[in-house]
Amino acid sequence: MLQLIALFQKQGWSLTFASAASDSEFMFDVTTLGIDKVAINLNDSKFDIFVKDLNPTMVLFDRFMVEEQFGWRVAEQCPDALRILDTEDLHCLRLARQKAFQQKKTFQLDAIFSDVAKREIASILRCDLSLIISEFEMDLLQKHFKIDKNLLYYLPFLVDEIDKTTVENWLSFEDRKDFIFIGNMLHEPNWNTVQYLKESVWPLIRKQLPEASMLIYGAYPSQKVLQLHQPKDRFLILGRAEKAADVVEKAHVVLAPIRFGAGAKGKLLEAMQCGTPSVTTTIGAESMSGDLPWNGIIADDVEGIANAAVALYRNESLWKNAQQNGIAIVNQRYEKSLFASDFIERILEIFTNLKAHRNNNFIGSLLMHHTMASTQYMSRWIEEKNKK
Repeated sequence: MLQLIALFQKQGWSLTFASAASDSEFMFDVTTLGIDKVAINLNDSKFDIFVKDLNPTMVLFDRFMVEEQFGWRVAEQCPDALRILDTEDLHCLRLARQKAFQQKKTFQLDAIFSDVAKREIASILRCDLSLIISEFEMDLLQKHFKIDKNLLYYLPFLVDEIDKTTVENWLSFEDRKDFIFIGNMLHEPNWNTVQYLKESVWPLIRKQLPEASMLIYGAYPSQKVLQLHQPKDRFLILGRAEKAADVVEKAHVVLAPIRFGAGAKGKLLEAMQCGTPSVTTTIGAESMSGDLPWNGIIADDVEGIANAAVALYRNESLWKNAQQNGIAIVNQRYEKSLFASDFIERILEIFTNLKAHRNNNFIGSLLMHHTMASTQYMSRWIEEKNKK
């Protein structure tokens, strides 16, 4: 979201950040970027007045649940506003993988055709453009859900090039130590990964590397996370890092054996930006490196993960080669100039031809019609009920 904000501000566009979420301890204060911030409420017709007065040219929804709540209100009050959905990741894919894992079943793509998928795909169809962060998900949406490619735009993370000066400032192989995992502990794939590390992976690594520590960073650790803190086993729950890059760049290896999830993993991209090789799973690395070799080692069974971690930790040549792979991935697949101009051109193209674009998406118009004829009445009923 911050990368999109920076991209939009570079165009000289005026931005308003409207959120129904409560302020939290570690939230980013967008007002420091010169952006107006407005608090809005769910099921509240005051939003209609707010958005009509604002009269935006474009509205970006952060995930499909937000579009469900506010999309029909935007369409009703500002019919000429371009509506863009930032999917973040495909929730139906992540939840289907999670369910299969919990049921100890092999994930099958048929499992994605769930009630969540119906809601998510409906949201994509109602919008003029949806941002997809993973090439795997782009392919899935077109092949399995038959979404018109003109409604989708592949937009990965947008970061700066890793240049020679950046590389020269990285700590050397000899000056780094320990393994690290970092991620918000409210996110189920992250919590599951920490469990997996503690119960299965770390004991195997510790037998071979008794001097190393496993550092777990992440905001909002609950008691179930904190109780895994075991200094005698060198397995350390350290809470939120003030700045993630500061701890990642000091680590020897990022260890992220993610067993279910979707989208692209920011923690693994950050590892590359910090010159830190990583060990992850096929799911963790999904769509991130394309045809380029991984920034470390990909393994899917516990012994393979542990042995890969030990090999990267001990073998300087292997480690340095992995680091170079990470540089290539960032510069060839995520450097912002590769996508920024084309993305802005695509937005302006759709906006200029908005009527024709929407006419070519009749199913989306149909879904919006029925949403406005049903969801809005449910929302208004909830609003009236809340007044009592």
